[in-house]
Amino acid sequence: MKEIRVLMIDDNVNLINMVKEFLKEDDNVKIVLEAHDGIEGIKQASRQDEYDLMILDLIMPNKDGLYVLEEMQKRDISKPVIVATSYNDANMIRKVSELGTSYFILKPFDLMDLKERILKCMEEDDTSHKVINIKKNNLQITVTKILHELGIPSHIKGYQYIRDGIEILYDKNNKIDSITKDLYPALASRFGTTASRVERAIRHAIEVSWNRGSWDMMEEIFGHSVDIDRAKPTNSEFIVTIADKLRLEGDKIGI
Repeated sequence: MKEIRVLMIDDNVNLINMVKEFLKEDDNVKIVLEAHDGIEGIKQASRQDEYDLMILDLIMPNKDGLYVLEEMQKRDISKPVIVATSYNDANMIRKVSELGTSYFILKPFDLMDLKERILKCMEEDDTSHKVINIKKNNLQITVTKILHELGIPSHIKGYQYIRDGIEILYDKNNKIDSITKDLYPALASRFGTTASRVERAIRHAIEVSWNRGSWDMMEEIFGHSVDIDRAKPTNSEFIVTIADKLRLEGDKIGI
């Protein structure tokens, strides 16, 4: 696989250095250019032969990430862009999506998640993926917000398995015969592990959630299906219930 060269535009120098350190020994992805504001960002973005993909923050000094995207469109700079930001506003998400963003990832993010987005972004970089799939992107953001409110830290494995499991069930309209026989193996294959480890990691993540999450959110999501005063939901109840909630409220959140 050809090395993916990344331009990272973010005013958080420590974050850029953290990502560079994480990718230092990686043979597939490298940060080769960086900028810390929108003005310098568009200058670096113009060096199209020197990078393959951009990671872009939205809130920066001088000029923001929206300026960079608008200038890229004016200057016909066509590169895959991952917007990585703590600014989570539905109208802004839609705006940057319309400007050709490939993915939108919320800070704080897991570094492995970021790498996976980079790899997927390059796999999908053809004429049929020039415009973001807004529906899928909004789904990912909504799932991330729910899991954070439920108290599941993004650095543990169970978080990644639950997140992707919810998206799989949502995409398939819950048409999976068995969580154990179908979903666990699918997740295991995706993450290069075993179904039993997936099951254990999800169970651990739910236990963490029950100790530190928002009880109001738990009552809202699980109160109709689980007696949360007596027992936490099973892995299956947890994932299926959230997927059902998202499907029922899809019109409200734009997915």
